[in-house]
Amino acid sequence: MSSSNPTPKIAWQGDSWWLLVHEVQLPDGRTIEKGSVVHPGAVVIVPLRETAAGAEVIMLRQYRLALDETILELPAGTRGWQEDWLACAQRELREETGFRADRLHSLGRCWPAPGLSNEIMAIFLATGLQSDPLPQDGDEIIELQPLLLDELVKMALDGQLQDAKSVVGILRTAFHLQGHISPSD
Repeated sequence: MSSSNPTPKIAWQGDSWWLLVHEVQLPDGRTIEKGSVVHPGAVVIVPLRETAAGAEVIMLRQYRLALDETILELPAGTRGWQEDWLACAQRELREETGFRADRLHSLGRCWPAPGLSNEIMAIFLATGLQSDPLPQDGDEIIELQPLLLDELVKMALDGQLQDAKSVVGILRTAFHLQGHISPSD
């Protein structure tokens, strides 16, 4: 399969992503249209703090329009088209949780939906949390829900935690803390 039109048509253009329509030639010679999303990338943050009960992650309960449901997820957000990844992670952490991190450690990157979009998500472990809130985006309704990392790992593995970016972030955090991985960015 190859694109028969190297310049796709912009079907919709928003502030944070674009919807493109491509003419694609199939191996049998037919031409079809396919859509794709051009995205500047996003950050996922695992805000971790030590408590008497163990390592705790500040999770969010947030309404998601596409699902028409409030879900459990890690703080995350779209970066500006030219925004620095670490600056974006710190900004989103402050907006969504009210905390700033003394340290942001890269846990690597992942593609959340490569069949649909070129979006890449950079995952960061945030430690040394201190209160330093920024105003939340007006369209976000967020409730903080701290949970123990061990509990979240179980939820990620048994399917109770369904948000893919959160599953990846939680499992990479657990492996990192056990010394199994150390991705570089």
